[in-house]
Amino acid sequence: MKFRNFKMVSYVVYGRGSFNQLDEILTPHRNENSPMIFLVDHFFENKPLVNRIPLRSADKIIFADVSFEPKTKQVDGLSNQLKQEFGTISGIIGIGGGSVMDLAKAVSLMMNNPGSSADYQGWDLVKYPGVYKAGIPTLSGTGAEVSRTTVLTGPTRKLGMNSDFTPFDQIVLDPELTTNVPVNQRFYTGMDCYIHCIESLTGTFLNEFSKSYGEKALNLCQEVFLGEGEWGSEQDDKLMMASYAGGMSIAYSQVGIAHAVSYGLGYLLGTRHGIGNCIVFDKLEEYYPDGVREFKQMVKKNKIEIPQHITSGLTDEQFDTMIDVSLGMRPLWENALGSDWEKIMTRGKLRALYEQL
Repeated sequence: MKFRNFKMVSYVVYGRGSFNQLDEILTPHRNENSPMIFLVDHFFENKPLVNRIPLRSADKIIFADVSFEPKTKQVDGLSNQLKQEFGTISGIIGIGGGSVMDLAKAVSLMMNNPGSSADYQGWDLVKYPGVYKAGIPTLSGTGAEVSRTTVLTGPTRKLGMNSDFTPFDQIVLDPELTTNVPVNQRFYTGMDCYIHCIESLTGTFLNEFSKSYGEKALNLCQEVFLGEGEWGSEQDDKLMMASYAGGMSIAYSQVGIAHAVSYGLGYLLGTRHGIGNCIVFDKLEEYYPDGVREFKQMVKKNKIEIPQHITSGLTDEQFDTMIDVSLGMRPLWENALGSDWEKIMTRGKLRALYEQL
């Protein structure tokens, strides 16, 4: 039996106000005459957080439009822009939600790898380490801050650049940065973490490593979304650590059906990852009965509306496109249904599932 030699994030700082240490953290990684590039969610343009970024001389802030999830052409455009403008850079610092985390990781890799980011969609295709990269999440739940993938929509598929070169060199986990996130956004992103845990803990790839992180993340999600009282700093703290632990859980196991199906939605319809997972998971009682039952309790308690009928009116060709993308996520299906998954999840059965959404 061959065991995975798992690459983790090299350095982690956690705590309220830890963002204030960013200049100190970055100083050892600065190269003379090469700037640090701060890739910031466009939500923060003209917001106070921008004034706290420790810019030096040639450093640059780029506001990333993440109205839609990252595309390979967006990654290629950013990396080519930086190469033309600066030649080399000291590093990429991603500040934002999961989409910005993924963009920062991908641009870092493409600064040192030839061709298009679409060439590296898959497992262990990246040839060379990227430039230094740090992730600073302002949303909690995706686990993108600790994962070895960066999920991108390419010309033919939605798939990550999964490699040992992908994880951040540094992450800064400051729960203060997640204060005042809109209720719906917080829920959808938090449910990404919850669904990570359900899929990991019920999957065929489960082991004690992933189980230990998954159980803790699941407990934190339950406390946050089913607990009593108003939302406050304690819930922000718990959800940030749930995101970290949930990401660690799937790193040594895998996610499952909700993610595999939502990739098809994301590719064809542009459905955001968190809400897409919720739309799919809401219909997966057959596969995750206890998890879906509890999920519905969380939806009700937090007064969230899950979109319905988003696939009505699609053509056969469009359904086939989603099915092709989804079935391409082989490790996810194997984790969920076992090595004989192709006999269980036929194209017809998957079509019927998509028609329910």
